[in-house]
Amino acid sequence: MTLNDDGGYGGESHRGHGTGQTRTRLPDGESDVYGSGRRSRAGMSSRNLVTIVGVVVLLIAAIAFANRGGSGGESTSSDSAKDADAQPTAPTGTKPVNGKTGGIASGFAKTEQGAQSAAANYAVALGSEQMFKVSSRHQVVDAVYAPDAAAKLKGPQDKAYSAAFLQRLGLDTTGNAPKGKTFISRTIPVGTKVEQFKGGTAKVSVWYTGLIGMAGTGSKDPVRTDWKTWTFDLSWTGGDWKVVADSQKDGPAPVSGDVPASGAEEMSKAVEEFGGFTYAR
Repeated sequence: MTLNDDGGYGGESHRGHGTGQTRTRLPDGESDVYGSGRRSRAGMSSRNLVTIVGVVVLLIAAIAFANRGGSGGESTSSDSAKDADAQPTAPTGTKPVNGKTGGIASGFAKTEQGAQSAAANYAVALGSEQMFKVSSRHQVVDAVYAPDAAAKLKGPQDKAYSAAFLQRLGLDTTGNAPKGKTFISRTIPVGTKVEQFKGGTAKVSVWYTGLIGMAGTGSKDPVRTDWKTWTFDLSWTGGDWKVVADSQKDGPAPVSGDVPASGAEEMSKAVEEFGGFTYAR
């Protein structure tokens, strides 16, 4: 904001009535015609002292505020703990894993954070283009699901990803896009929530937005977005979290923005140039 100058400081004359004298308001530190110069200087000194003290107090407060997070004191730790409790979806800053299995993050910790990280990364894998080709789909399923669940799931999934289904998406029978077009399928987690957690089992929901469609001139299925919540039942199996069951529901979905849709070439280029992430709690 801008403060307006109302001309109240210096330079403004005030004429007394009936005295024949003119009283002039001068800047602080200079005497006027009534001989009040000493009082003005004293007033200036006291005001300067108050100003200096005020600046020092503010400076000390600013330094204390800036150093609050680095002291590691008892009161700071307590405040941080309270903030963490009040913001359950805040990131911890802890890396989720160091390894990968078939290109998918693996080796998650047997904690609530580990379960949330596993669910987020498994949602990304299960929502990727790999799911539209038989060989890569089986690799994803084996890496994400518990062995018993994976064995039961492959057959029904192969039927679901039928030639007719792939054709509706513009893909050939092996899941490949036509020449000159780019098929896009991505899951982007927005947040995770622990529904249940007890020892070696966990139920975690992943709120995500997704991209799916065919980018390219003449595409009958342009890339679009959706919003869903994917809930995973996880089991601690073989030293890692594995999916034993999962379900999805629509939303929560925000109001659509006013950003105009990009052209086919720009969208295809973005998919090729922008890689994905390993997601952590």
